[in-house]
Amino acid sequence: MSKAPAVKSGTAKTKAASAAAPAKSAAAKPSARAKSSADSSSRPLERRQRVQSAETGMTVLKGLARLGGRASLTALAAHVDESPAKVHRYLMSLIAEGLVDQEVATQQYHLGLEALFVGVAAMRQADPLRISEPALIRLRESLAVTCFIAVMGNKGPTIVRFEEPGLPITVNVRVGSVLSMLWSATGRAFLGALDEAPVQEMALAELAAATPDMRALLDETDPIGALRRDVRKAGCATVKDTNLRGISAVSAPLYDHTGRPCAVLTALGATGGFDVSPGGRVVAAVKKEAQAVSAALGYVAD
Repeated sequence: MSKAPAVKSGTAKTKAASAAAPAKSAAAKPSARAKSSADSSSRPLERRQRVQSAETGMTVLKGLARLGGRASLTALAAHVDESPAKVHRYLMSLIAEGLVDQEVATQQYHLGLEALFVGVAAMRQADPLRISEPALIRLRESLAVTCFIAVMGNKGPTIVRFEEPGLPITVNVRVGSVLSMLWSATGRAFLGALDEAPVQEMALAELAAATPDMRALLDETDPIGALRRDVRKAGCATVKDTNLRGISAVSAPLYDHTGRPCAVLTALGATGGFDVSPGGRVVAAVKKEAQAVSAALGYVAD
C-alpha cells in the first residue's frame, strides 16, 4: 500500500516533463524564425553594399582613365570627389586585380595590364559603321532628312551607309557614291579634318578643273586653306546648292581613339526647308551625334 503513491508520483513527474518538452520546443521555434528573417533582411543590404562598392571602384578606375591614365592620389581623389583615404582603399583593390599599378619613383597610380587588355578588346569592337548606325536613325527620325556615313576611299569620300526618311528627297547619291572634296559638305569635312597629302592633292585637282563660276564660290587668295579653317572653327562643314542643285547638307567628322578622323556623318535635304545656319537645328543635331559617336569610338576631346 505504501508503494502506490510513489508510482503515481513518478508517473506524474514523467508526464509533466513530457508536457514541458513540447512547450520548450515551441518556444524555441519563434526564435529560429526570427533569426532566419533577420538573415533574409540583411542579405539585400549586403548586396546593395557590394553593388555600391563596385560602383565606387569603377568610378575611381574611370576617373584615372579620364585623367589620362596616370594621376596622384590627391588629384584622383579631387577628380572623383572622394576622400584620399577612401580612394586609396579602392586603389589597393584595383591593384590586386591588375587594373591599376603604382609607380615607385613618383608614387603616381596608372592603369595596369588588365585595364590594357580591356581597352584593346573594346577598341577591336569600335567599328565606326556599327557604332554610328543609331545616330543615323536618330537623325533620320528627328529631322526627317536623308543622312549617311562616308569614309575616305582611294578616289575620294565614299558613302558606305545610307538612311532615308519616309518621304525621301530625290538625290543621285547612294551607297558607293564618291563625293566631291570641294563642293560637297562631306568632302569639306574630310578636307578640314585630315592633313594627309592625298586628300590635299584631290582637292587641288578639283580646284584646277573647276569652272570660273565654281571657283568664285571659294576664297580668292587661299581657297583650300580657307575651307579648312572654316571647318575646324565651326566643327562641321555646310553647303547650299553647290554639289547638287536644290540640295543643302551639313557634315561633321567622326574621330577614333587616336584622334584621327575615320568617317564623316552627313545630313542633307531640300534647300527650301533645310537650315544650314551655324545656330540652326540641323547643325546642332549633326554635331551632337558626331560627338557622341566619336566618344563611343574612344575619342577624348581636348
